[in-house]
Amino acid sequence: MSKLHSTLQAGELALKNRIVMAPLTRTRAGPTHVPNALMAEYYAQRASAGLVMTECSMVAADASAFMGEGGIFNAETVAGWRRVTDAVHAKGGLIMIQIWHPGRATHEAINGGVQPVSSSAHAIREQSTHTPKGKLPYPVPRALATAEIPGIVAAFRAAAKAARAAGFDGVQIHGAHGYLVDQFLRDSLNDRSDDYGGSIANRARLLLEVIDAASAEIGAGRVAVRISPLVGFNDMSDSDPEALTAYVAEELSKRHLAFFELRHEDWKLPRERALAELARKHYKGVLMRNGGFDQAAGEEAVGSGAADAIVYGKAFIANPDLVERFAGKDAPLNAVDFGHLYTPGPVGYTDYPALEAASA
Repeated sequence: MSKLHSTLQAGELALKNRIVMAPLTRTRAGPTHVPNALMAEYYAQRASAGLVMTECSMVAADASAFMGEGGIFNAETVAGWRRVTDAVHAKGGLIMIQIWHPGRATHEAINGGVQPVSSSAHAIREQSTHTPKGKLPYPVPRALATAEIPGIVAAFRAAAKAARAAGFDGVQIHGAHGYLVDQFLRDSLNDRSDDYGGSIANRARLLLEVIDAASAEIGAGRVAVRISPLVGFNDMSDSDPEALTAYVAEELSKRHLAFFELRHEDWKLPRERALAELARKHYKGVLMRNGGFDQAAGEEAVGSGAADAIVYGKAFIANPDLVERFAGKDAPLNAVDFGHLYTPGPVGYTDYPALEAASA
């Protein structure tokens, strides 16, 4: 029997299979950041996943990086997401929202002139971002004062509470890919000298405080975390990603979360494989892995116990019925329309054919 198609209990969440949809930024919410009917259709199309995770969603009105991502910070965004969660639940699916703050990985032109914040006052080097004024270099962020950090934690807590009001089955804390929480975690950027810098324990403090706040609000069994210690996206690295992973895994184990997601650059890389072994050794809970897996590799990882579920990204973009395709013998996969990943409207979003239509 397919291991990927077996059930899994992840905290409070009973997954009908181990094929999980990754958080995928698609910018269809537009400048209001309010989820809409098109987004409800998109997520409902993918409700056969063991768990659907949404695109990263803003915990504050001035925390946008993509201009059209969803938010979870006011009554309008909660109502918009309720439309989405109702559509997914009507199809028998589970849906979790990824909550997120971009930190330095944005521009003041996107957020009404508000200067980006980070762990430290260092810009993303030699890269630029799309803004309403065109493509611009990333600015130097303002380092958060120690006294401001409880406000960041409170924003995540409020987002978790709002997520439950919107009907989500849980939240994932985005601690990966060089966004704000990761900007504290990794020492290529974090040069603080207070309780949030220096040692691994200090650098992980913000992540753990956010987790604890969200757990206090909605229950630890509905909270998950993603980290990416070896992914260099947004000009990030760490001097000892193995020690960082082991520490975070051990701390997460104490908290009895829904699951821990390890995001790889590519799971096949030797150092990434070793990192996954460390995570498996130190984390005593449901471990999900993400990064370049195909069906066969996912079956092997789950079958061997190297992961409890596999998180698929691009495959779910182009194949709303990925679970059914994986159940079929040699079922082909649609190719991703990369030209319409972030454009408005249904093209390259909700118009991918299901297997029956594709083969008709």
